[in-house]
Amino acid sequence: MPQQARDERASPFIKWVGGKRGLLEQIRPHLPATYGRLFEPFVGGGALFFDQQPKRATLSDNNARLIATYRGLRDATDEVVWRLQGYRYDRDEYHAIRAQTIDGAPDAAVAAWFIYLNKTGFNGLYRVNSKNRFNVPFGSYTNPNICDEPRLRACAAALQQTNLVLGDFEEVSRKARKGDLVYFDPPYVPVSATSFTSYTAGGFDSEQQVRLRNVARHLASRGVHVVLSNSSARAVIELYQDDFDILELRARRSINAKADGRQAVVEFLMKSRTF
Repeated sequence: MPQQARDERASPFIKWVGGKRGLLEQIRPHLPATYGRLFEPFVGGGALFFDQQPKRATLSDNNARLIATYRGLRDATDEVVWRLQGYRYDRDEYHAIRAQTIDGAPDAAVAAWFIYLNKTGFNGLYRVNSKNRFNVPFGSYTNPNICDEPRLRACAAALQQTNLVLGDFEEVSRKARKGDLVYFDPPYVPVSATSFTSYTAGGFDSEQQVRLRNVARHLASRGVHVVLSNSSARAVIELYQDDFDILELRARRSINAKADGRQAVVEFLMKSRTF
């Protein structure tokens, strides 16, 4: 895989539910040895992208604020850093910033807003209500690193040649060609009634999961390398067993408020038979 000069400091600059930073060592052996472009249609924290740092990549999501955050960091790094350096870890300031009407603001302002709330809100959650209002409560930390300038600048450098797209996963992945790699990391099929899947207003239901499987199947039929992550729910096996190899990974998830609930869980990694 052709790569640009890799910056080891470039790792996810936001926390993300289901982020893959802790699973990279298990995922890497199942990636193709070489590939063209990397597509991540559910980019989240971008752990795979920052690990691989390919020369050509398209990162996308249907979360407009998330994509604006990536654009703001890439295109206005100095301003994002400056804004973050002016924020304090304070409950009143958190609620004031959380209440801001941020949609339509310049990308740098959205990025600083998003990163600040991500670093100071409860467990790094991104959660919105039916009106798309961010509603995560204030988090309890000792000294959160609101502005990790070296990491932010390294991530901005890694993003310079990257295509950032606001859009649906099917529309974006349609542009992948034979030999490219598409990595799908969608909201998971719930394994219990309390599983958290509402990253954006509207959620990601069973019909969307079937649509994703169909898109992945079509891409693989065209010679695109496809890798997907999902939960270990029985429904995932039923969706992918006919066309994909299904591998078990062990992940430690920290969304549970109680430490004793943060145990290793089995997740599935689906791999197309194109490599």
